Amino acid sequence: MIDRIGRIQGLQGVQGGTSAEKRASEKTGGEAFGAVLQRELERTEPRQVAFSKHAMARAEERGVEVTDTLLDRLTDSVERAQAKGATNILALDRSLAFIINVPNSRVITTMSQEEMKENIFTNIDGAVIL
Repeated sequence: MIDRIGRIQGLQGVQGGTSAEKRASEKTGGEAFGAVLQRELERTEPRQVAFSKHAMARAEERGVEVTDTLLDRLTDSVERAQAKGATNILALDRSLAFIINVPNSRVITTMSQEEMKENIFTNIDGAVIL
């Protein structure tokens, strides 16, 4: 059985490591099975957007409720922006704006509709409408 991070359980081989790990290592040119599996899991599973401490503080100050639905919408916007090669995006809906670092899937800051009227958005290379 293989656990979530790629360790094989219950198939102990002789002389350190399991026989399955050794076969996997041979097939991947010496790379450990767990490392290959972890890389594949990260590549196939969408990474949920996270908020920086600054963004969380701004969301609380501005009364922005961070719900599962909002996180899903932001994650979707990051995936779409990533497909186009963007690295820093403005994710925008009618009442909120989020600056997101795409490679790290991290919300940098958030703004309410009132604050958007007076701001200029710099250092972004894409925008996504939520």
